Amino acid sequence: MDALNHQSSRDTELLLQGGYAVQTPLQQFLEACHEEFAVNQSGNLADYIPELARVDPSGFGIAIATIDGHVYEVGDSRVPFTIQSVSKAFVFALALELLGEDRVEAAIGVEPSGEAFNSIRLTSDNKPFNPMVNAGAIACSGLIYRVEGKNAFERIRQSLCAFAGRDLDVDESVFESERATGNRNRAIAWLLHNYAVVENHVDDVLDAYFRQCAVLVTARDLAVMAGTLANRGINPITGKQVIKPHVVARVLSVMTSSGMYDYAGEWIYRVGIPAKSGVGGGIVAALPAQIGLGTYSPRLDSHGNSVRGLEVCKAISSRFDLHVLNRNADVRTCVMSDYDISSVSSRRSRQPHEQQILEDRHDDVRVLELVGALNFAAIDYITRRLAGTQSKASLLVLDFRRVPDLTMAGSRLLASTIKTLGGLGITVILSGVEATSNLISTVVSLTGDDRKPRHFLLLDDAIEWAEDQIIYRFGGFSVVKETSHLKEQALLADLTEAEIEAITSLATARHYKPGQQIVKAGEIANSVFFLQSGMVSIKLPSGVRLASLGPGKEFGEMAMIERTRSADVWADTDVQCLELPIDALTGHGALYPAVSLRILKNLSAVIARRLIQANAKIDVLSAY
Repeated sequence: MDALNHQSSRDTELLLQGGYAVQTPLQQFLEACHEEFAVNQSGNLADYIPELARVDPSGFGIAIATIDGHVYEVGDSRVPFTIQSVSKAFVFALALELLGEDRVEAAIGVEPSGEAFNSIRLTSDNKPFNPMVNAGAIACSGLIYRVEGKNAFERIRQSLCAFAGRDLDVDESVFESERATGNRNRAIAWLLHNYAVVENHVDDVLDAYFRQCAVLVTARDLAVMAGTLANRGINPITGKQVIKPHVVARVLSVMTSSGMYDYAGEWIYRVGIPAKSGVGGGIVAALPAQIGLGTYSPRLDSHGNSVRGLEVCKAISSRFDLHVLNRNADVRTCVMSDYDISSVSSRRSRQPHEQQILEDRHDDVRVLELVGALNFAAIDYITRRLAGTQSKASLLVLDFRRVPDLTMAGSRLLASTIKTLGGLGITVILSGVEATSNLISTVVSLTGDDRKPRHFLLLDDAIEWAEDQIIYRFGGFSVVKETSHLKEQALLADLTEAEIEAITSLATARHYKPGQQIVKAGEIANSVFFLQSGMVSIKLPSGVRLASLGPGKEFGEMAMIERTRSADVWADTDVQCLELPIDALTGHGALYPAVSLRILKNLSAVIARRLIQANAKIDVLSAY
């Protein structure tokens, strides 16, 4: 079947180790589970639907989808089967998206029933107990029919396709079989109609429900669908936002309490992962922020759950301690590093008087580099850390580049912290975030424009801006001077006027416009540049800035020891500089070896200073 022609992920489940191909531990464990549980022949096919009684009872597939988009597969993971009641969780999600929580909750409850999935029984206020039993699922289809009319099933199918990340077909023979024998579901639907839960077109609503149960999926599909729930509604394969995060929370809640029918209490006690089963033999289980699991084996126990699927889920949960209520985390690990600018400064080259101000006022700028998904407890720890330290910093940089997610509760605490710090005269700067990111929009909406934090994509830019504020506050900014003479160049330190004049005569004056590239990485390095006016930035080909230089600085000096440029140099402003060919400098050194020796000594000193600065940064970062 063309729809199943995914590229196999089995080929990617190997690690190269010492020249040998070695299976990853999780793949090995899944294969061991498959081998162990395949011999279990207990359970029966769902014979109340004639077509389901005809499937191969030996089918057995397992798949796990990680939230970063990798899929592990074992056995019959690509064998199609009908989704049946597994669809209920995803159709419930669609109903919440289309109609909103209030309208859905007015028609369907969220309490476990403790009865069989096809029980003809409603709550005391005449609603289905929850959307995971047949009555609740039919009600969900009825709600969607109110919005979509005759297009209801196609809208449901499209939603299931989005969860699976591919186009899904319908097994028409199973659909016809369910419609022909579904008298119990027909009785449930008319009961719901009697209480106005299903308003009109009962037969059309039932057809939509029967068809959604007959949608063909694989264990791999179920893993991806579960992975989408585990990934806050973002399909880990396609990267598309299928449903909103708050809807995911509602769906997983009901899956936890009611997803495994009258076995739900036992399931959450022993396995502890939100899940949904179906009489087609499928089980889908979603562990938030970690994995999605899909299994297929059509032999069912007395509750209507896959016998082998249950065993697989129990084994995985037990072996890897995945019970959702057995969590542990140390919030202190959310702060990767905490420092001022005495050791870790920006890559902006400063004039001597500016540098002196920064050295004197280094503790006026504090930087916290954060890491990991930040929730309520993590942000609370950060706020207590800020309140509990005796810091004189008037500028606080919070770096989020290693933070993949910030919960709404964390956002509220962060916004409140920014407001409080602002009232104390402390400026908060955010880095590592796009201007259009959810973090910025959320924090801004909660703090208001008057406390809107400044934000930068790069940490270095944020630190540079903070340094500029300190320099400005303490009177350090002045017109950047030009230097037409080379005596201030570190590379030419301790040379006499005559010696410098001789070297100047070998150089050629160059002018570059803003945005013009001066040096390109990978080119032959055949000259060194002495900057006389303007600003340049040295960047890696990726765009990461290594340094910004002003008048009196040299660049391209590594050409004296390397023959290939390792970085790009761009003009930030109008730039005047002198370009000195290496060949000319070498020839001059042959005539004046003492001058050449002093220049090489100066080059060594320049490199040594850079190493000292780099080591200081490493010391700060490695302290956490």
